[in-house]
Amino acid sequence: MELKSDLFYNILLASLFWVFSLSASSTSSNLSFNFYATSCPAAEIMIRNTVRSASESDPTIPGKLLRLLFHDCMVEGCDGSVLLEGNGTERSDPANRSVGGFSVVESAKRVLEIFCPETVSCADILALAARDAVEFAGGPIIQVPTGRRDGKVSSASNVRSNIIDTNFSLDEMIQHFSSKGLSVDDLVVLSGAHTIGLAHCSSIRGRFQEDPQGKTTLIDISLDQVYAAKLMQQCPADASVSVTIQNDPETSFMFDNQYYKNLLLHQGLFQSDSVLFSDERTKEKVVEFSSSQDSFFQSWETSFVKLTRMGVKTGNAGEIRRSCQTING
Repeated sequence: MELKSDLFYNILLASLFWVFSLSASSTSSNLSFNFYATSCPAAEIMIRNTVRSASESDPTIPGKLLRLLFHDCMVEGCDGSVLLEGNGTERSDPANRSVGGFSVVESAKRVLEIFCPETVSCADILALAARDAVEFAGGPIIQVPTGRRDGKVSSASNVRSNIIDTNFSLDEMIQHFSSKGLSVDDLVVLSGAHTIGLAHCSSIRGRFQEDPQGKTTLIDISLDQVYAAKLMQQCPADASVSVTIQNDPETSFMFDNQYYKNLLLHQGLFQSDSVLFSDERTKEKVVEFSSSQDSFFQSWETSFVKLTRMGVKTGNAGEIRRSCQTING
C-alpha cells in the first residue's frame, strides 16, 4: 500500500515530536502504555494514520486487521510471526491464505523505519493497528500496552492446532481458549469480532448439504430458515473458492453489538457462533451484549487487551524486525 498522500503529514508530525523528546532506546522487559515515549513518540499516531488511510479507501480493512491479529496471537503468541513470508511459515498455511491486512502493517512499518529505525516491532504495529481498526469501524477507544518484540519462529505446522475452526463445538472452543489463558467470558466477547469482516463460503459448507442433482439444502436446524435461504443463494454449490459473504449482513462494516442480536434471531453465520446462544454456559452473556452495546464495549476493552498480551516476547527475546516480512539478517 502506497503512503504518498500521508507521508508529508507524517514527516511533519514526527519532526514536531522529536523536537520535544530525547533519543533513547526502549529496554523495558515489560509491556507498558508509554513504551515508545522517548524512542519513537509519534509511533502510535503514524500507525493510526496508516490504518485510517487504508480503511477510508477500503472498508474491509478493519475486519482484516482484526482477524490478522487473532491469527497471530493464537499461534506463537502476539509476536508478529504470522507476518513472515516464505515456504513453511504460518502465513503459507491454507488457514491463513484468506487472511488480509498484511500490506497495512508493512506500510506502517516502512514509515516508522524512516523516523525510528529498528525501534518499533511489527508485533506492536499489528496490535495497535487492530485496535485502531476497531475504533475506526465505530468500536470503543482503548489503550493497548506496547513493548512486544518480534518472534523468529513461524511454522505452518503450528497453525491448525491453534486456530479455532468455524465448526467447533462450545466444549472445543472453551478448551482452546482456556489453553491460551482466556476465559469463557473472553470467548463470548472476542467472538463479537464477527460483527465486522467477511467469510468465505467454504467456512459454512458444513451447515448445508448438496444432493446428487446439485441442489443445496439446510441440515443445521439451529439456523433461521429465511437467513439460511439467503446464505444458500449467496453461496451456491458451484461458488468459487474466492466468493465471500458478510459476517454481519445488518451492519457489515460497523463494530457494534449487532452480532449478538443476530444470534438471538438464530442468524449466526458460523456454527461456532450459533452455539454461543444455544448453550446455557454462554447464553446469558449473549443476551446481555445484545441488549447493551456499552456492556459489550466495556468487556471488549478488557478481553482485547488480554488477547494482545498473550505469549508476548519482551526484553531480550526475539528481535525488532526491519521488515515485517522477513527475519533480520
